[in-house]
Amino acid sequence: AAMVGDKLMDQIFNLKFTSKQLVRQANKCEKEEKAEKNKVKKAIEKGNIEGAKIYAQNAIRKKTEQLNYLKLGSRLDAVVSRLDTQAKMNVINKSMA
Repeated sequence: AAMVGDKLMDQIFNLKFTSKQLVRQANKCEKEEKAEKNKVKKAIEKGNIEGAKIYAQNAIRKKTEQLNYLKLGSRLDAVVSRLDTQAKMNVINKSMA
């Protein structure tokens, strides 16, 4: 039974780690989105409308990417908290047995 508990704890640890990576990716996308928005501004100032459109599309794509990472991260967090509860219940049940 101890093996199952250890496996569950490993799983929880891995999911928490992955969740943190997703948040990091989301932050990276946010920075990249800001950079693209600045490029849009500069392109417009120079009268480069075509370039501005391309940069704007990139910015939108980065924003979408960021939101997807955040959604995935929050789903993972929900799974982690359910597994955490399960692991604690297992410990309690073992100590009562």
